[in-house]
Amino acid sequence: MQLTGIHHLTAITADAPGNNRFYTETLGLRRVKKTVNQDDTSAYHLFFADGAGSPGTDITFFDWPAARERRGTNAITGTGLRVAEDSLDWWAGRLAGLGVSTGKVGTLDGRPSLDVEDPEGQRLRLVAAPTPAGQPWDRSPVPAEHQIQGLGPITISVPDLVPTQALLTQVMNMRQLRDYASPDGHGQVHVFEMGDGGAAAELHVAVQPDLPRARQGAGGVHHVAFRVPDTAALTEWTGRVGQFRVASSGEVERYYFRSLYFREPGGTLFELATDGPGFDVDEPRDSMGEGLSLPPFLEGRRAQIEAGLKPLA
Repeated sequence: MQLTGIHHLTAITADAPGNNRFYTETLGLRRVKKTVNQDDTSAYHLFFADGAGSPGTDITFFDWPAARERRGTNAITGTGLRVAEDSLDWWAGRLAGLGVSTGKVGTLDGRPSLDVEDPEGQRLRLVAAPTPAGQPWDRSPVPAEHQIQGLGPITISVPDLVPTQALLTQVMNMRQLRDYASPDGHGQVHVFEMGDGGAAAELHVAVQPDLPRARQGAGGVHHVAFRVPDTAALTEWTGRVGQFRVASSGEVERYYFRSLYFREPGGTLFELATDGPGFDVDEPRDSMGEGLSLPPFLEGRRAQIEAGLKPLA
């Protein structure tokens, strides 16, 4: 049994209109789904991805009126966004011209990269690791050759490697590859890979016992999801997680994919999610993300839900 890579990452915003502008207009991603948090229908759940909404390309946001995240350990601390090998200088120029906070183009873990923060302090890293390639979006303000290809690697912070390492290698069948010094000067980062490997299938674990415990909020991350091919594979993983006595949600139908949730020992929420059926299950692919989509079990409450949402424009 093998997970095949990063499926999606879900973060938190307190400014849905500004968040929508940044990820579509500045980063050039396509909004492939405008829906609501199925457990809290007062909140948008926005999905930004490549032109096709491919698994492994979407960064998503819950819109909650939360205070800013307090940074620290026991949290997801970095989101990699893969771009073409020769795109980082182009991105540095674009972002500087738009007044976006960035670091300098450098090399981290052997890959050229550029650190970026969105307006709420969400920590992103453009990484020169273009494969697998995403599907271009023909209405993106970013030229096709420079568009974001997908997610990875994802970085989490823990105070103690051993229990998290055991879950990743013994339960989730990840392989431990290498380590490097954390760029923030706090501890070592240990690299774990799944499936065929590469940046799209890596989880980086920073061991940082000297940091305070993080507090989730706007500009922080809620959870990370890993790919499984289909529902049959997810059911196998559900059984495996149970055999190791890891507390989980049981399988949850999210309509666009099916999921299983559990926490690693440091407290970070993990999700396993199926590749399908995908975001075009209820909308034509050429117009998905434009209107408010609701799964069938929420459709009867559409008027009430729409009345509680603020406009994105």
